[in-house]
Amino acid sequence: MSITPESVQQLLKSEDFGDRIKGLNHLRTMDPGVAFELIKPMVKDKNTRVRYAAVSQFDTLGHQDLVASLEILRDRLYNDPEPDVQAAAADAIGGLKLTEAFEDLVKMYHQSADWLIQFSIIATLGELGEPRGFDLLQEALNSDNNLVQTAAISSLGELGDDRAIPLLIPFVNNDDWQIRYRLTQALGRLGGEQANFTLEKLAQDRVEQVAQEARNNLVNK
Repeated sequence: MSITPESVQQLLKSEDFGDRIKGLNHLRTMDPGVAFELIKPMVKDKNTRVRYAAVSQFDTLGHQDLVASLEILRDRLYNDPEPDVQAAAADAIGGLKLTEAFEDLVKMYHQSADWLIQFSIIATLGELGEPRGFDLLQEALNSDNNLVQTAAISSLGELGDDRAIPLLIPFVNNDDWQIRYRLTQALGRLGGEQANFTLEKLAQDRVEQVAQEARNNLVNK
């Protein structure tokens, strides 16, 4: 059976949420302009998995209409009842480089106590490349959640602001080797004398993955 806009629309309107998920998957094979129009109503589906699947596709389909995508993703970021969907909205905002939503991300980070939402927002700030994100990333370094801290370290590396280097150096002694691993990558992106000196220390790390990543970043200088 061939996949057509009509056949996909029929699946998307099915009472069976499995059919709706199948329909969303079919959208990946269709003309993006058509797929975008079909996916828009699905972000408010009654089923969480369907909403999540729909919002998650906006990083690829949202380019069809960035103004509409911004409105939709803002709405899901603030108003969806499920943290998974809110986090997916934050991810898509980053994927689409919607810097207009920067203040929304900051507001939601402080408004939500859910670690997954906070993690997604902090990870998104690196992808967004918005210089104004520095202060929030600095704040996130002090999170009591290791995953949020890890995302902040990575995003500071992506942001490329060398003010981050003295903030990151203390993590060289962090007990979590995955934080130290992300630290080597961030310092490698940032570069400079201080960063390289810290990478030399990390090249002697007790965990081989960390040490090797540090050595790789030093070699690539």
